[in-house]
Formats: sequence, C-alpha cells, structure tokens
Amino acid sequence: MTRLITDVAEAASLLRAGELVAFATETVYGLGADARNGKAVAAVFTAKGRPQFNPLICHFATAEAAFGEVVADVRARELARRFWPGPLTLVLPRRPDCRVDLLAGAGLDTLAARVPAHPMALELLRLVDRPVAAPSANRSGGVSPTTAAHVLEGLSGRIAAVLDGGPCAVGVESTVLDLSSGGAALLRPGGVPVEAIEAAIGRVGRPVPLRAAEAARHLRSPGMLVSHYAPSLPVRLEVAEVASDEALLAFGPHPVPGAGAMWNLSPAGDTAEAAARLFAGLRWLDAEGRRLRLSRIAAMPVPEAGLGAAINDRLARAAAPRE
Repeated sequence: MTRLITDVAEAASLLRAGELVAFATETVYGLGADARNGKAVAAVFTAKGRPQFNPLICHFATAEAAFGEVVADVRARELARRFWPGPLTLVLPRRPDCRVDLLAGAGLDTLAARVPAHPMALELLRLVDRPVAAPSANRSGGVSPTTAAHVLEGLSGRIAAVLDGGPCAVGVESTVLDLSSGGAALLRPGGVPVEAIEAAIGRVGRPVPLRAAEAARHLRSPGMLVSHYAPSLPVRLEVAEVASDEALLAFGPHPVPGAGAMWNLSPAGDTAEAAARLFAGLRWLDAEGRRLRLSRIAAMPVPEAGLGAAINDRLARAAAPRE
C-alpha cells in the first residue's frame, strides 16, 4: 500500500533501500529511485508502464554532485550558475567513471541532469546522498502530477510512498537542453524560457521533429514521446468557438462562451500562472467532462511568450493522435 508521508528522512531511507518514492519538485512531482540501483530504476519503468527507450532525468543536490557524473563544459557551468537550483535539465556526456545505472539513461552515452529548486526535494537529495532518477510521477503518457493527490490517483499501490511537499509552484516540467554534441539544442521547452538560456550562452537550436525522434527511438531526454501528457478525452487546440458538449481550457479574461465545463488557466492572461495550473486543469476537465459525458477538451490559444512555449508544447502532445 502506498503511504502518504511528510518525513524527509523516512523518504530518504526508503530510496536508499531501493524503494520508489514520489516527491515534490518546483516543476511537477517526480517518481524517485536510486539512480545507481538498476533494480530500482527498472521498477520505475514498471510502475509507470514506461517504454525503456525513454531516458530518465537524474536529480542532484548540487551542481558539483551532478558534474561528478557528467562532463560539464563552460556553457554547462554558466547555466548551472544561473539556473540551478531550478527547472533546467542539461543533457551532457557521461563521465567514464559515471556510477549512474545505464538503464536510467536508456543505454545512451549521455545523462540528463538537474538540481531542483524545491527545498524539500533538495533536503531529500542531500540525505539520500546519491543521484535520484525521477521522471514525472504518473502513468506513462498521462497528465503530470502537481499535487500528492494526483500521484496517488495514478500510482497508489505501485510505489512505496509519496512525500507530500504541497502543490508544485511552476507546474510544467523542466526545460531540457542538449549540450552533449558541441552545439546547444532545445529538446523540450519548460520552466526556464529559451530566451533566458540564449541570453547566457547564445543561440540555441530548436527541437527536432518529434515523430522523427520517436520513430528512430533516439530520444535524448524524457518527455519527447509525441502522445504525452494526455487526458482520456481528446483535446482540440487553438479554439475560437466551443460547443456545449466540449470542456473548455480557457486562457485570459474573455473565455469563449458556450462550453459544458470550464477551467481558466489564468483570467489575468499570465503564462506563469497558467503553467502552474495546466496539469491540474487538464485533470479536472477530464474528470468533469467524463462525468458530464462531454466529447472533448477544447483549448484556447496561449501566447508563446514566457512559459507559453512550454504550455503549448504540453498541449500539442496532449492533442497528438493516440497510437
């Protein structure tokens, strides 16, 4: 039975013993496992029903701890100085003496690493004193969890415990940047806008086409599957009109009228507020839409500025065809 706990030391003890523990970060709840324990990492894939070609992000208490497992160049160190702790993941070459289990990186010669900003997560990582592999704490392809209750909805009975750190402040996953091949490539927009990254290190390449990456099974980071973050109801994007049998995911002070149910991401039109409310909103509309027998979720446009790019990325994946 999955337990809801608030004792960080207890959570650290469970992780060191090879158990799975979900915990809050500033982005979303992560499903943690000792990244050096292959059996524990394998259990993450089983609990999530996650394809094993999709690598996991490894979380560290400090940049120094992260750079003990990966090769960091000048750009990586500058980004770590500016954005760690925080919602930025760097994909870097594994060091020859890297002790993270290969399964955590899907057998690649790279590793996705970040230092989260949530104080409880940092305390947990310090107590565990080893890398913690932690994808989002939900069933694979589903809506990411931003509260402990969301985790229990999807993973109760599949993991040992959920460390309750309250609701997640950012609400969308970390930005993932690949620095492993000499250039700088954005693999996934997220909590750090790409404009801020470019202000630090210069031009960043935009993502490769998702279907090409998935077809080649060459996914350099988590969150690159096309159909991802998906509620059970289909999602329709960029709506200007809505039907009475649709649930509306609204944005801004003037929601499109006529929906059978509505969740407004931000009445003020603030993309940061919208990001923090995105996954909770998708979950609520999905449940309410099914209760009311609505046909789909209709999403209003969100501007690309700020965290809008990350929101639109998640919505595009939620609306992708289910294969």
